[in-house]
Amino acid sequence: MVESIKILVVDDRPENLLAMEALLEQPGIGIITAASGQEALRLMLEHDFALVLLDVQMPEMDGFETAAFMRGSERTRRVPIIFVTAISTEQRHVFKGYEAGAVDYLTKPIESEILQSKVKVFCELHRQDQVIRRQLLEIEEKNRLLEKQLGEIKTLRGFIPICSACKKIRNDQGYWEAIEVYIRNHSEAEFSHGLCPECIETLYKKYDK
Repeated sequence: MVESIKILVVDDRPENLLAMEALLEQPGIGIITAASGQEALRLMLEHDFALVLLDVQMPEMDGFETAAFMRGSERTRRVPIIFVTAISTEQRHVFKGYEAGAVDYLTKPIESEILQSKVKVFCELHRQDQVIRRQLLEIEEKNRLLEKQLGEIKTLRGFIPICSACKKIRNDQGYWEAIEVYIRNHSEAEFSHGLCPECIETLYKKYDK
């Protein structure tokens, strides 16, 4: 099962955080808020976010600085950032946002449909990434299992203690077990029971007598 999507909203104004939560709230998406750049950086280390909506104008550490720190960490550098700001939309400010690592730059007042559409795209990309990661983990687990099975099969090629009378095999724990049990435990082979021609001939001779 794919985990729920988490979005980080960063703004120093509580009313803006509440407005963004109301705007983005929907099933399968968790909204986590931060009131400062420092808090945002801490939360980034604790959660796996699909997207960061980052205000530019904040005290102490503004959005550009916060984004630069996020891009400087191996854990958080690939999380997409959308700047949300009320400052000037002059080209120099927009370019500064992209230079800081943003994938988009939105200005207030925000068009709700535009923001929701952009968030939907990044959430879907994150879901696809989660599926791919899970599939890779499953492939790695299958490879480990195959390597283990190959190792067990290889042990059948080595020295195997077998009783010359009853033909039982001594396993790794020192116990004697039937040869079909030993092979079944060390490989994926299945047995179907029958009689070879020599045994059939021997048995029929006994019955004829």
